[in-house]
Amino acid sequence: MNVPIIDNAKIMSKGQVTIPKEIRNLLKVSEGDRVTFICEGDYAIVMKANLYAMRTLQKEMSGEFEKAGINSEEDIMSLVREVRAEIEGL
Repeated sequence: MNVPIIDNAKIMSKGQVTIPKEIRNLLKVSEGDRVTFICEGDYAIVMKANLYAMRTLQKEMSGEFEKAGINSEEDIMSLVREVRAEIEGL
């Protein structure tokens, strides 16, 4: 079971907050990286922006492969070959 890390940060005059080092390390974020804030009720979740984008995409794409008739790894590889052939033919 994961033990939550709980820390505090002060909001500065322009609304800026320094994410505590232990949390930055856990999230593997550093200067220049982007984070996403997900607010619900009276709490917020902070996560790496690229991870949030990928999870959102996965959720939105759920079931789309089946709808397109792609049901196996072989189907995926066949689609990749088709797309590469189209690109190379351009």
